[in-house]
Amino acid sequence: MFYYYSLGGMNFIWWGLFVILMFWIFIIPYDIPGQRRKKRSTLFYLQLRLASGEIGPDEYHERKKIIEIDETKHT
Repeated sequence: MFYYYSLGGMNFIWWGLFVILMFWIFIIPYDIPGQRRKKRSTLFYLQLRLASGEIGPDEYHERKKIIEIDETKHT
């Protein structure tokens, strides 16, 4: 018996679910390790160093000024 409307053994509902699953796996996820991640800015890492106590507020403000000057030159 041949199933002309089954598309290789899968009906339209299963093909639709398969396409949705593939879209969800490869296009949508941004928080899965090893997948696309947003690049964090230099200022973010500077704030982390300030929060952890590696640098003081004076050094933070000096470096922040330098980063902001560099960002305005590159844009």
